[in-house]
Amino acid sequence: RLLPSIRVMISNLLKWAAFIWTVNYIPRIFGMAVSEHTDGSCPSMNVEEHRFSDVLDRPLEITGFDLTEKFLLRKGTVMEDLPSFRLGSSPLIKPTKLIFPNGLSSEYSLVCIFRVRRTTKKDRWYLWQIFDQSGGSQVSVVVDGGKKAVEFSYQGLTKNALRYTFKSRELLALFDRQWHKLSISVQSNMVSIYMDCNLLERRLTDERDTIDSSGRTLITTRVEDGRPVDIEVRQILIYCDPYMAEMENCCELLKPKCGVETFNGTSPPLVTAQMPLMLSQPASRSIDRCHCPDEKVQSIRPNKGF
Repeated sequence: RLLPSIRVMISNLLKWAAFIWTVNYIPRIFGMAVSEHTDGSCPSMNVEEHRFSDVLDRPLEITGFDLTEKFLLRKGTVMEDLPSFRLGSSPLIKPTKLIFPNGLSSEYSLVCIFRVRRTTKKDRWYLWQIFDQSGGSQVSVVVDGGKKAVEFSYQGLTKNALRYTFKSRELLALFDRQWHKLSISVQSNMVSIYMDCNLLERRLTDERDTIDSSGRTLITTRVEDGRPVDIEVRQILIYCDPYMAEMENCCELLKPKCGVETFNGTSPPLVTAQMPLMLSQPASRSIDRCHCPDEKVQSIRPNKGF
């Protein structure tokens, strides 16, 4: 008599297990993430769709912050698709409320393209840092040329400083004075680092405290003395989605460069439509992920002064 009841119980347990597995693991396997940023803290971004892997067959609603614009690096008329900016002449620091007016999403992607110079390839500097009114660091990304490492640190729930150092052999190339794309995906319990669109390492992390926007935010500043670091930058973006670090391709690093279709001499249409599910490529794909149309191939002009 008890046997049918046991069978029903086991069947129900298996159904619940299958449901939980589907909800939690299927999105990870197929690289899907549902955008949860509906609190208005993240503004829409105008981003060309060729920046993302050609697996995307429908537009994205992209939100985030362009720190290259926030820190007024782009001035005047820019003729290049992705111009470079030589930094180091003046400090780049602003009130956090001007950079993130409604705060920063708890999960995000930091995507940067830069190259170090001969005089600074061994420096230790903040790529990005937010600190509070008292000067305490809330979150930071440090590029350490001496140790050939990248550090991600943040403030924990008990106001303690938590630091995660990434020092894989692949990071050595980051200091060879060539252009590289460094991306960091920050999730609720994990931080992942990518270089040139390749996943290098993932770390499980503890919970983070919320960001206090009453302090200041800086970019490209030496840790030792707070002086601006002499590097060249093409972009510093913060997407309000941790999967965007994986989704961006590395067309900007290819020679010849991936082609970009233009219409009547204007730039390609911007990505503004909404897509509830975000697809990402497998992390092991290399920088040739982008789809390069045959009709337009454009070489990158080398930047002199090295």
